[in-house]
Amino acid sequence: MNPPDEPPTGLIAGVRAVGREPSPERVGQRWGFGAFLLVEAVFILSAVFITAIASTNGTDPFGSVAFILIGSMVPTVLAAALAVVITRVRGNGPLIDLRLSWNWADVKIGLKLGLLGMVLTYLAAVIWSRIVGTDNATSAIGELVDGAALPLGAAIAMFLYVCFVGPICEELIYRGLLWGAIERQGWSQWAAFVLTTLIFAASHLEPLRTSLLIVVALPIGIARLITRRLTASVVAHVINNFLPGLTLLLVSLGVMPG
Repeated sequence: MNPPDEPPTGLIAGVRAVGREPSPERVGQRWGFGAFLLVEAVFILSAVFITAIASTNGTDPFGSVAFILIGSMVPTVLAAALAVVITRVRGNGPLIDLRLSWNWADVKIGLKLGLLGMVLTYLAAVIWSRIVGTDNATSAIGELVDGAALPLGAAIAMFLYVCFVGPICEELIYRGLLWGAIERQGWSQWAAFVLTTLIFAASHLEPLRTSLLIVVALPIGIARLITRRLTASVVAHVINNFLPGLTLLLVSLGVMPG
């Protein structure tokens, strides 16, 4: 029999266990929703600050390669780093508090749900673009690089961010820190899944794309839900972001039309 913090491995076993086992205890965790709100505030304020600095220096924020890289990456990385620091100062560290323990079974589940999410995202994006129109179907990062001839190094850096760095940071914040804050309140795993999915979608600050982002977030959240660890959701998020990241790379290099 598996201990409370070690749910059954495997996709089917994990699904069956959801709702039957209590949320894991969070002994030694002295942070909650306040920590998440602080991290979100740092994310938003740093993005505003970078934009303001670029504008005051006479730089076109939407045409500068430096702004595209810094404005896209720094706020998310800074917020995720703060989340890790909070768990070290006010808890047991990220491995315990953010459920970062490694498990190959979680990797397999993440791969399966990531591939499923890739298909769902593609289908949802096709339907959604037909509803809102192709002119309104571009993401915030897509709008930044659209029309900007990025150097090879910058294009590769953006690809690595979209496919790997961004997903890891976002998982630390939403299905790590926020999920942990919800668990600390004694709420159910399903409540954590629903709330993190909705907040993740809304936090991108792209109202037109919120419904699409909810679809994107569902398989990623399910990976976290059935394994109770962050590894599976990180893998699912990375797989789900691969095609958009590759497309962004090819468009920014001028290989594909925007």
